[in-house]
Amino acid sequence: MLLTTLCMQLQAQDTGIVFTPARFFSMVRQNHPMAIQAGLQPDKADAALLKARGGFDPKLYGDLGQKQFNGTQYYSLLDAGLKIPTWYGIVFNSGFEQNRGLYLNPENKLPDAGLWSAGVSVSIGQGLFIDERRAALRQAKIYQQSARAEQQSMLNELMYAAGKAYWDWFVSANQLRVFEDAYILASQRFEAVKQAALFGDRPMVDTLEAGIQVQERRLSLQQARLDFRNKTLMLSVFLWDADRQPLELSSTAVPPYYQNPGTDMAALARIGPAMDSLVNKHPDLRGYTFKIQDLSVEREWKREQLKPDLRINYNPLLSSVNGLPSAYSANNYKWGMTFSMPVLLRKERGDVQITGLKIREAELEMKNKQLLLLNKAQASMNDFNVSIGQVQLYTNTVQDYESLLNAERTVFDGGESSLFMINAREMSYINAKLKLIELTAKNQTAMLMVFYALGMLGEG
Repeated sequence: MLLTTLCMQLQAQDTGIVFTPARFFSMVRQNHPMAIQAGLQPDKADAALLKARGGFDPKLYGDLGQKQFNGTQYYSLLDAGLKIPTWYGIVFNSGFEQNRGLYLNPENKLPDAGLWSAGVSVSIGQGLFIDERRAALRQAKIYQQSARAEQQSMLNELMYAAGKAYWDWFVSANQLRVFEDAYILASQRFEAVKQAALFGDRPMVDTLEAGIQVQERRLSLQQARLDFRNKTLMLSVFLWDADRQPLELSSTAVPPYYQNPGTDMAALARIGPAMDSLVNKHPDLRGYTFKIQDLSVEREWKREQLKPDLRINYNPLLSSVNGLPSAYSANNYKWGMTFSMPVLLRKERGDVQITGLKIREAELEMKNKQLLLLNKAQASMNDFNVSIGQVQLYTNTVQDYESLLNAERTVFDGGESSLFMINAREMSYINAKLKLIELTAKNQTAMLMVFYALGMLGEG
């Protein structure tokens, strides 16, 4: 799964339960209601296809009407049969009629044993090449493909939103670690400076400066804890169990440590040269393709309605002998013809023009979307490439700040430095670590954005 390329192979640097990106994305894909909803789209399309195929199901029909008054049967009319529509617009039918009574219409008089019929109904004008049933079936098949693209698009959106929430949580958790360490260090230093001042080894003013540092870092720690709690709540929005019940992220769960992120460079190397072709596979663009295909079928059916509606019916008639049809005779038949056509065809011509404009509109939207996605993917790839260098550079910067701090501590312990310099070095080191955490998350978010712009987060 492509989402595994978004995971950093890191080791925890504390005793918390490491909640890795791989585990998080797996839970979202399997249990989130929107992921389940996305899985329903193909099922809906399959049901629509089944419904469209029902337009070609054979159909039994029957019609029985009787009138009885004062012991006299005025009439008894029975007409039953079977109709079988076909893909080519020809409807085969067979039926049986039996009419009795003293007061039948002359046209309803039949042999006492009844009359069998079989024949065809053919449209030789409108409906010859495509009719409403065939159009509906073709559109249902297109919808079946479109639904799978819609499923991928929904998952792509979901996993991107979940990924952003995860990396925001990652930043807040790791920055909280930094502020906790900084507060503990400031508190320990304050106690050490206070003891040194009591013994006369340090001036009393140093206790004031050390105390101010404790207060400042306590304030920063409180803000970091608040931010972490809020980011944890936002992350919990995406966590559900197998029974579709919302979960709350454990207070002991922590993200991977921010140092030494790993990246699947091989996967990203394959993306660069094939960016154009990969963008064209984006589910949103495929959705436009299927929309145009659906409208093309609709336009074909609208054009068909410009033709006259001319239908011919022919039914050979066979008398009933012992309840079964008799031998066929070319002299026994029933036929008919129906014809209709609007004189000006303004409604039909308007429908064709409207559908054509919808197709043109969809094509323009597709081209615009294609360019937006391509530029977004390329910009995200640029961000990712730059962020790799930034993370590597700032990793070295953090190490350099740490070396300066350690050197300053050595000088301080020798009595040749001041508490002010120690605090300054320490703040530079802390700010550098905070910056590195942000750059690490920016690197991972940029990679997430690359796959999102290519529509690949929704792939299994």
